[in-house]
Amino acid sequence: MLTMLAAVSLLSFGLSFLFALGGVGSAVVLVPVLYWLGYPLNEAKPTGLFVNTVSLIGASYNNIRHGRLDFRLGIPIIVSSVIMAPVGAYASKLIPHTVVIGVFVAFLTFSGLMMLFFKSAKYKDRFREDRPVFSMIGIGALAGFISGLLGVGGGGLISPLMVMLGFNPKKIAAITAFVVPFSSLSGFITYTAMGHFDVMLVLPVGLMAYLGGYLGTRFMQHRLSPGTVKKILAVLVLLLGFKMLLKLLPV
Repeated sequence: MLTMLAAVSLLSFGLSFLFALGGVGSAVVLVPVLYWLGYPLNEAKPTGLFVNTVSLIGASYNNIRHGRLDFRLGIPIIVSSVIMAPVGAYASKLIPHTVVIGVFVAFLTFSGLMMLFFKSAKYKDRFREDRPVFSMIGIGALAGFISGLLGVGGGGLISPLMVMLGFNPKKIAAITAFVVPFSSLSGFITYTAMGHFDVMLVLPVGLMAYLGGYLGTRFMQHRLSPGTVKKILAVLVLLLGFKMLLKLLPV
Protein backbone atom coordinates (compact mmCIF):
# COMPACT_ATOMS: atom_id res chain seq x y z
CA MET A 1 0.00 0.00 0.00
CA LEU A 2 2.78 2.44 0.94
CA THR A 3 4.67 1.55 -2.25
CA MET A 4 1.58 2.27 -4.33
CA LEU A 5 1.01 5.57 -2.52
CA ALA A 6 4.63 6.61 -3.05
CA ALA A 7 4.36 5.79 -6.76
CA VAL A 8 1.10 7.73 -7.10
CA SER A 9 2.61 10.72 -5.27
CA LEU A 10 5.62 10.77 -7.59
CA LEU A 11 3.28 10.49 -10.58
CA SER A 12 1.27 13.40 -9.19
CA PHE A 13 4.45 15.47 -8.90
CA GLY A 14 5.51 14.63 -12.46
CA LEU A 15 2.12 15.37 -14.02
CA SER A 16 1.78 18.66 -12.13
CA PHE A 17 5.29 19.73 -13.15
CA LEU A 18 4.61 18.82 -16.77
CA PHE A 19 1.25 20.56 -16.97
CA ALA A 20 2.59 23.65 -15.20
CA LEU A 21 5.11 24.00 -18.03
CA GLY A 22 2.11 24.65 -20.27
CA GLY A 23 0.42 26.93 -17.77
CA VAL A 24 -2.33 24.38 -17.07
CA GLY A 25 -3.51 22.81 -13.80
CA SER A 26 -3.02 19.06 -13.42
CA ALA A 27 -6.30 18.17 -11.69
CA VAL A 28 -7.91 17.54 -15.07
CA VAL A 29 -5.64 14.49 -15.48
CA LEU A 30 -4.99 13.56 -11.84
CA VAL A 31 -8.57 12.45 -11.27
CA PRO A 32 -8.82 10.03 -14.24
CA VAL A 33 -5.29 8.72 -13.60
CA LEU A 34 -6.12 7.91 -9.97
CA TYR A 35 -9.33 6.28 -11.15
CA TRP A 36 -7.46 4.08 -13.64
CA LEU A 37 -5.00 3.09 -10.92
CA GLY A 38 -7.85 1.62 -8.92
CA TYR A 39 -8.91 4.42 -6.58
CA PRO A 40 -12.68 4.98 -6.32
CA LEU A 41 -13.74 7.93 -8.44
CA ASN A 42 -15.36 9.68 -5.48
CA GLU A 43 -12.04 9.51 -3.60
CA ALA A 44 -10.03 10.68 -6.59
CA LYS A 45 -12.26 13.73 -7.09
CA PRO A 46 -11.65 15.41 -3.69
CA THR A 47 -7.94 14.91 -4.33
CA GLY A 48 -8.24 16.90 -7.54
CA LEU A 49 -10.28 19.57 -5.78
CA PHE A 50 -7.68 19.81 -3.01
CA VAL A 51 -4.95 20.28 -5.63
CA ASN A 52 -6.96 23.07 -7.28
CA THR A 53 -7.48 24.79 -3.95
CA VAL A 54 -3.89 24.86 -2.76
CA SER A 55 -2.28 25.44 -6.16
CA LEU A 56 -4.14 28.63 -7.05
CA ILE A 57 -4.28 30.38 -3.68
CA GLY A 58 -0.80 31.83 -4.26
CA ALA A 59 -1.71 33.03 -7.75
CA SER A 60 -4.84 34.72 -6.43
CA TYR A 61 -2.91 36.47 -3.68
CA ASN A 62 -0.36 37.70 -6.20
CA ASN A 63 -3.07 39.01 -8.54
CA ILE A 64 -4.82 40.84 -5.71
CA ARG A 65 -1.57 42.29 -4.44
CA HIS A 66 -0.71 43.72 -7.86
CA GLY A 67 -4.22 45.00 -8.59
CA ARG A 68 -4.91 42.66 -11.50
CA LEU A 69 -8.22 41.35 -10.19
CA ASP A 70 -11.58 42.85 -11.20
CA PHE A 71 -13.65 42.01 -8.10
CA ARG A 72 -16.92 43.27 -9.55
CA LEU A 73 -16.56 40.92 -12.48
CA GLY A 74 -15.32 37.96 -10.45
CA ILE A 75 -17.63 38.00 -7.42
CA PRO A 76 -20.80 36.81 -9.29
CA ILE A 77 -18.81 33.89 -10.71
CA ILE A 78 -17.46 32.99 -7.28
CA VAL A 79 -20.86 33.10 -5.58
CA SER A 80 -22.63 30.97 -8.18
CA SER A 81 -19.74 28.49 -8.49
CA VAL A 82 -19.47 28.04 -4.72
CA ILE A 83 -23.21 27.34 -4.56
CA MET A 84 -23.23 24.92 -7.49
CA ALA A 85 -20.08 22.94 -6.66
CA PRO A 86 -21.80 21.06 -3.77
CA VAL A 87 -24.79 20.47 -6.06
CA GLY A 88 -22.48 18.84 -8.58
CA ALA A 89 -20.83 16.76 -5.86
CA TYR A 90 -24.15 15.48 -4.53
CA ALA A 91 -25.42 14.92 -8.08
CA SER A 92 -22.49 12.57 -8.68
CA LYS A 93 -24.11 10.14 -6.21
CA LEU A 94 -27.46 10.30 -8.00
CA ILE A 95 -26.31 10.28 -11.63
CA PRO A 96 -25.40 6.83 -13.02
CA HIS A 97 -21.67 6.14 -12.95
CA THR A 98 -21.52 5.65 -16.72
CA VAL A 99 -23.09 9.08 -17.25
CA VAL A 100 -20.48 10.72 -14.98
CA ILE A 101 -17.72 8.98 -16.94
CA GLY A 102 -19.34 10.17 -20.18
CA VAL A 103 -19.37 13.76 -18.92
CA PHE A 104 -15.72 13.33 -17.94
CA VAL A 105 -14.87 12.18 -21.47
CA ALA A 106 -16.71 15.19 -22.91
CA PHE A 107 -14.89 17.56 -20.54
CA LEU A 108 -11.48 16.09 -21.38
CA THR A 109 -12.26 16.34 -25.08
CA PHE A 110 -13.41 19.94 -24.71
CA SER A 111 -10.34 20.87 -22.64
CA GLY A 112 -7.95 19.21 -25.08
CA LEU A 113 -9.50 20.88 -28.11
CA MET A 114 -9.48 24.28 -26.39
CA MET A 115 -5.80 23.88 -25.52
CA LEU A 116 -4.98 22.77 -29.04
CA PHE A 117 -7.04 25.08 -31.24
CA PHE A 118 -8.54 27.97 -29.26
CA LYS A 119 -6.85 31.28 -30.07
CA SER A 120 -7.73 34.09 -27.69
CA ALA A 121 -5.87 36.54 -29.93
CA LYS A 122 -8.71 36.49 -32.46
CA TYR A 123 -10.81 38.33 -29.88
CA LYS A 124 -8.19 41.00 -29.16
CA ASP A 125 -10.24 43.81 -30.72
CA ARG A 126 -13.35 43.00 -28.73
CA PHE A 127 -12.25 43.73 -25.16
CA ARG A 128 -15.16 44.97 -23.12
CA GLU A 129 -15.31 46.72 -19.78
CA ASP A 130 -18.93 46.15 -18.77
CA ARG A 131 -19.88 43.58 -16.12
CA PRO A 132 -22.89 41.49 -17.22
CA VAL A 133 -23.94 39.99 -13.89
CA PHE A 134 -26.31 37.33 -15.20
CA SER A 135 -23.82 36.05 -17.77
CA MET A 136 -21.16 35.78 -15.07
CA ILE A 137 -23.59 33.98 -12.77
CA GLY A 138 -24.37 31.50 -15.53
CA ILE A 139 -20.70 30.84 -16.26
CA GLY A 140 -19.95 30.41 -12.55
CA ALA A 141 -22.91 28.06 -12.04
CA LEU A 142 -21.87 25.83 -14.94
CA ALA A 143 -18.23 25.82 -13.89
CA GLY A 144 -19.11 25.12 -10.25
CA PHE A 145 -21.42 22.23 -11.12
CA ILE A 146 -18.82 20.60 -13.38
CA SER A 147 -16.15 21.21 -10.74
CA GLY A 148 -18.18 19.40 -8.10
CA LEU A 149 -19.33 16.64 -10.42
CA LEU A 150 -15.90 15.77 -11.81
CA GLY A 151 -13.45 17.16 -9.25
CA VAL A 152 -11.42 18.99 -11.89
CA GLY A 153 -12.11 22.68 -11.26
CA GLY A 154 -14.01 24.94 -13.61
CA GLY A 155 -11.18 27.01 -15.07
CA GLY A 156 -11.30 25.09 -18.34
CA LEU A 157 -14.83 26.39 -18.86
CA ILE A 158 -14.55 29.87 -17.37
CA SER A 159 -11.62 31.03 -19.51
CA PRO A 160 -12.87 30.21 -23.04
CA LEU A 161 -16.44 31.31 -22.28
CA MET A 162 -15.29 34.69 -20.97
CA VAL A 163 -12.90 35.14 -23.89
CA MET A 164 -15.73 34.44 -26.34
CA LEU A 165 -17.79 37.07 -24.54
CA GLY A 166 -15.06 39.57 -25.34
CA PHE A 167 -13.16 40.06 -22.09
CA ASN A 168 -9.43 40.70 -21.84
CA PRO A 169 -7.58 37.34 -21.49
CA LYS A 170 -5.21 38.84 -18.91
CA LYS A 171 -8.17 39.87 -16.77
CA ILE A 172 -9.75 36.44 -17.28
CA ALA A 173 -6.61 34.65 -16.08
CA ALA A 174 -6.72 36.59 -12.82
CA ILE A 175 -10.44 35.92 -12.35
CA THR A 176 -10.04 32.20 -13.08
CA ALA A 177 -7.22 31.89 -10.55
CA PHE A 178 -9.45 33.68 -8.03
CA VAL A 179 -12.62 31.65 -8.64
CA VAL A 180 -11.29 28.09 -8.90
CA PRO A 181 -9.94 27.80 -5.30
CA PHE A 182 -13.33 28.83 -3.90
CA SER A 183 -15.40 26.46 -6.02
CA SER A 184 -12.86 23.66 -5.48
CA LEU A 185 -12.84 24.16 -1.72
CA SER A 186 -16.63 24.12 -1.69
CA GLY A 187 -16.70 20.83 -3.60
CA PHE A 188 -13.88 19.39 -1.49
CA ILE A 189 -15.77 20.13 1.75
CA THR A 190 -18.88 18.51 0.28
CA TYR A 191 -17.07 15.29 -0.64
CA THR A 192 -15.48 15.25 2.81
CA ALA A 193 -18.92 15.62 4.40
CA MET A 194 -20.15 12.70 2.29
CA GLY A 195 -17.35 10.54 3.73
CA HIS A 196 -15.05 10.41 0.69
CA PHE A 197 -12.02 12.07 2.28
CA ASP A 198 -9.02 9.70 2.32
CA VAL A 199 -6.32 11.61 4.19
CA MET A 200 -3.67 9.07 3.18
CA LEU A 201 -4.42 9.82 -0.47
CA VAL A 202 -5.32 13.52 -0.47
CA LEU A 203 -2.43 14.92 1.55
CA PRO A 204 0.62 13.26 -0.06
CA VAL A 205 -0.77 13.31 -3.59
CA GLY A 206 -2.14 16.84 -3.21
CA LEU A 207 1.01 18.29 -1.69
CA MET A 208 3.26 16.62 -4.26
CA ALA A 209 1.03 18.04 -6.99
CA TYR A 210 1.35 21.49 -5.45
CA LEU A 211 5.15 21.17 -5.31
CA GLY A 212 5.35 19.91 -8.88
CA GLY A 213 3.10 22.71 -10.12
CA TYR A 214 5.13 25.35 -8.28
CA LEU A 215 8.46 24.12 -9.64
CA GLY A 216 7.03 23.67 -13.12
CA THR A 217 5.76 27.24 -13.13
CA ARG A 218 9.14 28.58 -12.01
CA PHE A 219 10.93 26.50 -14.65
CA MET A 220 8.51 27.63 -17.37
CA GLN A 221 9.11 31.29 -16.61
CA HIS A 222 12.82 30.94 -17.33
CA ARG A 223 13.19 28.21 -19.93
CA LEU A 224 10.15 27.31 -22.02
CA SER A 225 7.36 28.64 -24.22
CA PRO A 226 4.08 27.53 -22.60
CA GLY A 227 2.28 27.60 -25.95
CA THR A 228 4.44 24.83 -27.41
CA VAL A 229 4.15 22.66 -24.30
CA LYS A 230 0.39 23.23 -24.17
CA LYS A 231 -0.06 21.64 -27.60
CA ILE A 232 1.72 18.50 -26.41
CA LEU A 233 -0.39 18.43 -23.26
CA ALA A 234 -3.54 18.90 -25.32
CA VAL A 235 -2.78 15.71 -27.23
CA LEU A 236 -2.18 13.93 -23.91
CA VAL A 237 -5.53 15.13 -22.54
CA LEU A 238 -7.32 13.94 -25.68
CA LEU A 239 -5.65 10.54 -25.40
CA LEU A 240 -6.70 10.33 -21.76
CA GLY A 241 -10.26 11.14 -22.76
CA PHE A 242 -10.18 8.42 -25.42
CA LYS A 243 -8.84 5.89 -22.95
CA MET A 244 -11.59 6.79 -20.51
CA LEU A 245 -14.14 6.40 -23.31
CA LEU A 246 -12.96 2.82 -23.78
CA LYS A 247 -14.21 2.05 -20.26
CA LEU A 248 -17.73 2.85 -21.44
CA LEU A 249 -17.59 0.52 -24.41
CA PRO A 250 -18.71 -3.10 -24.03
CA VAL A 251 -15.84 -5.59 -23.96
